[in-house]
Amino acid sequence: MRTGVKKQDKTTEISFNEASPIIDIRTHNTDLKKRLTEYSRSYPDLCKLIYEDAEIGYMEFQIVKPRLSFRLTAPYSEERKQAASENARINGIASKR
Repeated sequence: MRTGVKKQDKTTEISFNEASPIIDIRTHNTDLKKRLTEYSRSYPDLCKLIYEDAEIGYMEFQIVKPRLSFRLTAPYSEERKQAASENARINGIASKR
């Protein structure tokens, strides 16, 4: 969907404070909007769509804190990259590079 909003202006903001049990998520990100919309439909008591501006492709949700997690992943070592590459070759998975 074309919105006229420049890519660098399409932001995602996740805000919360230590006192509140609620997290506010404001986003233009299509994948995140789809995931949160589906989640809010499945679990309306845990996640709510608060605001939507279809014209600029923006949505705002509220979700209870324990339902959102941040996952930090360590970078792959060269050995692990090589092993994954070899496994992909053996199983016929083509690289998109």
